[in-house]
Amino acid sequence: MIETLLLPFQFPFMLAAFAITGMVAVPAAVLSCFLVLKGWSLMGDAISHAVLPGVIAAYILGVPLVAGAFAAGMFCAVATGFLNENSRVKEDTVMGVVFSGMFGLGIVLYSWVRTEVHLDHILFGDPLGAVDSDLWLTGTIGLAVASLAWAKRRDLLLLIFDEGQARALGLRTGWLHYGLLALLSLTVVAALKAVGLILAIAFLISPGATAFLVTRRFDAMIGVAVLVSAASSFAGVYASFFLNSAPAPTIVLAMTACFVIAFAASARRARRAEREVGNGWQIRDRA
Repeated sequence: MIETLLLPFQFPFMLAAFAITGMVAVPAAVLSCFLVLKGWSLMGDAISHAVLPGVIAAYILGVPLVAGAFAAGMFCAVATGFLNENSRVKEDTVMGVVFSGMFGLGIVLYSWVRTEVHLDHILFGDPLGAVDSDLWLTGTIGLAVASLAWAKRRDLLLLIFDEGQARALGLRTGWLHYGLLALLSLTVVAALKAVGLILAIAFLISPGATAFLVTRRFDAMIGVAVLVSAASSFAGVYASFFLNSAPAPTIVLAMTACFVIAFAASARRARRAEREVGNGWQIRDRA
């Protein structure tokens, strides 16, 4: 029985999958807290889709795929900001137009290029095929993103909740805004091998959304988000071995289950608080 439970840890490709998904889980969880509070869920989706043409263009030019992915992600962010400021169209509509156009361009470019990289591995990740270079790249980006986001968390929070106050205090709000977008793009790049472009949005939203239901303190929110993300990553990769399923979608299912449990617990607490308030008013009326 114990030998069967420990079987996934006896294969090098499974150990690589555990490592690379864990490296993505931490920075994505930290960023997810900022994205949830700022209401940037769609921005994360837009950038994750927009990265595709950058990956294909980098392959054509013979440059590192991460360079093309980062360039495409930043182009998407800057283009969205420019169109939002210079048109009457709402921001969510602009993001929908930009990311769908970029994603369509990526699919067209992929159909023109002969490559050994399967499209499914780009869209949904290939953690079981991770090699040492993938681990080093993902770990380096993940450490940098998590460290910068944590170091600047107070400035970013002020930007999210009161941009005017942040500007009055002398903070460079423009740098903070595009710095957050740069961190988001880098995280999508780091997630490319682990979970792919399509499922990266789950890593960037689900942990923060779950933590938001559990706690009201931001530092605690980050801690809960990291715990949910890391535990779901481990559980998803582990379960995928026995379910004979792809690791990334299984991780997403684990994150979704965490959110559902947190939502149910939050709703239960809210109903209990309403009953206590109602009972309190009844006692007061009788008195």
